[in-house]
Formats: sequence, C-alpha cells, structure tokens
Amino acid sequence: MEKGKSARQAVEISLKKLDLNADWNFKSSRLIPSLHSSKLRIEKTKPPSLVSLCLGVIGRHLEEIIEDLSEIAVNFPADIKIPLAAIARRRKLLNDDVIVSLADSSWEILDLSGSDVSNFGLAKVAEMCKSLRAVDISQCKKITANGVSELVRHCHSLETMRCGGCPSSESTARRCLGILKPKLNDVEGDSWEELDTMEIGHGAQSLRWLVWPKIDEDSLEMLSAECPRIIVNPKPSLFGFKGTEVPREAFPDVALDDPIVEDIDPKTWSICRSIPKAMSPSLSSANELSIAEKFRLAFVERDTRLAPKRAKNARQHQRRAEREWMMTSTRAKALALASKATKSLHGRS
Repeated sequence: MEKGKSARQAVEISLKKLDLNADWNFKSSRLIPSLHSSKLRIEKTKPPSLVSLCLGVIGRHLEEIIEDLSEIAVNFPADIKIPLAAIARRRKLLNDDVIVSLADSSWEILDLSGSDVSNFGLAKVAEMCKSLRAVDISQCKKITANGVSELVRHCHSLETMRCGGCPSSESTARRCLGILKPKLNDVEGDSWEELDTMEIGHGAQSLRWLVWPKIDEDSLEMLSAECPRIIVNPKPSLFGFKGTEVPREAFPDVALDDPIVEDIDPKTWSICRSIPKAMSPSLSSANELSIAEKFRLAFVERDTRLAPKRAKNARQHQRRAEREWMMTSTRAKALALASKATKSLHGRS
C-alpha cells in the first residue's frame, strides 16, 4: 500500500511539473510576440534625426531665403539639396531658379511634378545631373517636347519617366513619343532589343518604364508595336514583369520623392494660411467707406488725440519766450522790478 501511495504521489508531482512547464511555455509563447510588437512600436515612434529637424525649420521659412538660395545652397551637400527641392515642390515654390540652384550632379531622381519648372530649368538640370534614372514631369505646364528632348539627350541612364496629369502635360507626352523611341544605326538587324547600346543612334536608350495613367489607345498601340522595351503603366507583381523587378519609381501611387522626406514633419509643407471670409456684395458696398473718407476720419482722430499735447507745448513755448525776453531786455527788467515794488507798497498799506 505504501508503495502504491508513493507511486501515486510521484505521478501527481510529475503532472504538476508538466502543467507548470506548459503554463510557462504558453506564457513565453505569448511573451515573444508582445516583445516583437513593442520593438516595432519603438522603431516606428523613434524621433527624427537632427538633420531632419533642421530641414523642417528651413522648409518652413523657405520663402524668406528663396531669393538668396543660389548663394546659400553652394555650401549645401547633396543630401541636403534634394530634400529642400522636395519641400519646395510641396510648398509650390519650385521653379527654374530654385531647381537650378539646388541641382547636384549626384542626383539619380528628379521630381518636378506640379511645379513651375520650364524647359530651361529641365535642360539645365539634365546637363548637370547626367546620372538621372527616374524623372517625374507630370502636371508641368511649362515643359514641352523640347525640354524632354534635352533630358533624353543628356541623361543616358534614364529608366523611368512619369508624365501626363493635365491637358498640357498630356499633349507634351503625345509629342514626345518620337523622342522616346530609340533610333537604330543598324536597321538590318532582326531585333533592336538584341543590339548593344552603342548601336542605338539617339533617343531614350535606357528608358524601360513609362508612367502615363491616361495614355490614349493610339499612343499605347504605337509604343507596344514599335518600342516593346518601354513598359507603360506597369502593375505591381510578386514576380515582376517578364522576370524583371519593377522599380518603386514606376508605381504612380506614391510621389517620386516621398522616400527623401519620409523623416521630415509634414507640417513643414502644410502650413495653414488664414483665408479671409467672403462678404456679400450688398453688405460690402453698403458698409465700406471710400478711401478719402477713411483718410479724413483718420486725420480727425489723430488731430483730436494730439490737441492737448499741442496746447501744452504752446504754453511752455510762451513762458520760455517771456523768460528770455526778461533776461535780455533792460526795460523788461525795470518793469518787473517796478511791479514788485508796487505790490510790496500795497501790501504794507
């Protein structure tokens, strides 16, 4: 019996140990994901870098230094110039002067979308930044086929281009189809895709991805037939496109320069500006005074406010003039002494 009891107790103790281990294993299995999630939260909420904070301050006051930007930006490194260009674009301040002042030869992407940059600015930047591989000129009303021609002529590494988005940019994109198609020096070859880059005479030699959301059917058919290397509006896929991974720059859902400013506070370019409340024409015309009446009322108010001061100054000036006259005139001194003597005599009587 004692042996049976001891065996039963041993089994119970071992079961308790198993339960304790199972409970610990369960807790540990729940603890590991929680630690992982807390680590992710810490990574997501990490503070911005000091450089990003400084760029945010400069971006908020960009209007104040924009006239002298060409002199100031000379001493800026490349990793400071390109975020400033992205901030200027978001602040609707990007034009030829700003982009030429900030352009750096090490740039590989150029986002001009929705800016006031013209053919001149694009040509200058293309001449300076010959390593560009992705360019966004969508919604640029001042850029025409001439500017795109200069871009293609200088930037032989251009792989991705974004265009369209407004009537002017749509027209520019259609006019650029002949520029984007590579021209072959060897027209006897079976396929221009098998040729070396040196055998391509001119045109967009390396262009592979064209983001043109509202491309017309004729342009799409022409590109597909005459230039199959250029893929229009590629779709995201796990396997890429024909074995080639589609770059992030070829997806239109994000801005081309988003990664450049991801660590900068968005308030930098979303400064609230006070909008005056609109008044109805009847109320404004009935209550609004003319400019001449406003000046008259302002003058009357100022004159009334300064009247006591003018009277005080006049009394002081009169007393000062009397003292000076008595000090310089012997007759005045005699009259003053006579008046004093007369007063003293009357006082004694």
